[in-house]
Amino acid sequence: MTRLHTILGLLAIGGAGLYAACSKTTPEPEKTSESPTPSPSPSPSPSAAKHDLPSSPTPSPAAAGPEDIAWEAPKAWESVPNANTMRKATYKIPKVAGDTEDAELTVSAAGGGVEANIQRWSGQFGNAEAKTEPRSPNGLKVTVVEIKGTFASGGMGMMGGPTTSKDKYMLIGAVVDGGDRQHFFKMTGPEKTVTAAKKDFDAFVASFRAK
Repeated sequence: MTRLHTILGLLAIGGAGLYAACSKTTPEPEKTSESPTPSPSPSPSPSAAKHDLPSSPTPSPAAAGPEDIAWEAPKAWESVPNANTMRKATYKIPKVAGDTEDAELTVSAAGGGVEANIQRWSGQFGNAEAKTEPRSPNGLKVTVVEIKGTFASGGMGMMGGPTTSKDKYMLIGAVVDGGDRQHFFKMTGPEKTVTAAKKDFDAFVASFRAK
């Protein structure tokens, strides 16, 4: 009985050793399907990223007005010598029946802005209301002005000099805005004569153009 136990024990030990040997030599099964690791996307270069962004519009510089203005004077207006060096041109507009004086149109250029100069013209009429109308002949920015009332002639009233009051007078003018510089076309005279010259004045303004 003892011998039989011994033989059975040896057989059990041998089988276990044989099983262990076989398990060490058996290769592991190969992996047949494996998802490939996705390669990282290349980061965009700084120049490419900048190129893809929307570009901000470059602000345009403020448009400057023309340095000089050209025009066509109506045939009925007579060119006369300038009374001072500040004027660029002076025209006499013949009086109509019932008026005792001709009207006069002066052309000058200076700064100070459109509104300030219109107020100055209004002041020459005792601060009477100035009617204004915007126009744009040949792309220019023009304000047409009309004032009626008692006119302080002489041009020195705003500086305390002597003036002459003239009743039933009228002003029609045009201011061409050039930014830092404006051109002034100012007609003053008896109301009837200036009113009769309106049609020619409108054609005159329509002829304004950058020189």
